[in-house]
Amino acid sequence: MSKLTCVHHLALTVTDVDRSVPWYVRVLDFEEVDRREDPHTGVRKVVLRAPGDGFAIVLVQHSRVERPAFDERRTGLDHVAFKVGSRAELQQWEQRLAEYGVTFTPAAPSLIAPDSEVVVFRDPDGIQLEVWADRQ
Repeated sequence: MSKLTCVHHLALTVTDVDRSVPWYVRVLDFEEVDRREDPHTGVRKVVLRAPGDGFAIVLVQHSRVERPAFDERRTGLDHVAFKVGSRAELQQWEQRLAEYGVTFTPAAPSLIAPDSEVVVFRDPDGIQLEVWADRQ
């Protein structure tokens, strides 16, 4: 059996793609590359791509679905963690988040990887996002 080599994309359910897409583009520097809506189901999908490596996030909005606020304690997604190359880059992310008015927890040693530091914040739907850097 062949082995999995990487994550192709991550799909996140959001309450409003028209609110979430600009946030991901502005704050996380993703680029919108495709947008589709299924006229039969009303499902809207927007594909966003990270600069450089091509990592993609798909934001999905389902129609006519009651959706409680995001809660990582329910079965499903807990959080998404992105990695940067250095502590200096992590500090740049802190500055970027502050510049865009995003509430975040400043870089701190990780509980699960003591030789890494992490910045924690949330998207417009409350999905927890993190930026990680290994300490050098």
